[in-house]
Amino acid sequence: MAERWIVRRPRAEADLIEIWLHIALDSPLAADRQIDRIGERILGLARFPEMGVARPDIAEGVRVLSIPPFLVLFQVDSDKVEIVRIVHGARDLPSIDLS
Repeated sequence: MAERWIVRRPRAEADLIEIWLHIALDSPLAADRQIDRIGERILGLARFPEMGVARPDIAEGVRVLSIPPFLVLFQVDSDKVEIVRIVHGARDLPSIDLS
């Protein structure tokens, strides 16, 4: 199976910045590690997009990858994995803005 491109929506990029800023208040090193961990798992989706669980209750075609305590919401097509949002797992997922 060919690897897919990973594309991050601007809102997903903003989510990563917010996550880093929140964690960095206590420890910039821990913030760096968490962002690295999220990034590594997202890269894995290029080869194995089925790692995520389909969540039609959120939106058609949305899948979720758990990286506790965060969730990566993404969509897959034939040549790319589009990262839609990266949110805390305690969020009410069906109410999240996916635009």
